[in-house]
Amino acid sequence: MPTYVYETLPVDGATPPRRFELFQKMSEPPLEVDPETGFPVKRVISGGLGLKFKGLRRTTQVNKSSPAATACGCSSGCGHRH
Repeated sequence: MPTYVYETLPVDGATPPRRFELFQKMSEPPLEVDPETGFPVKRVISGGLGLKFKGLRRTTQVNKSSPAATACGCSSGCGHRH
């Protein structure tokens, strides 16, 4: 079950928003109200977990003499762009 992050939407300017996590099935509808405060909530998009699949790789070729090839200071021409 994934963990979702929610943030309260306080109705007055004096109350700061509260963030909390909730385990939910993907098939469940998003939460609409914070069970602790009763304020409406919105689901917050977070970074999540990246997955790597064995056998898949990036196939972009980099021209080692281009400025982008050495932009990260890498001498191997990795192609990072910073």
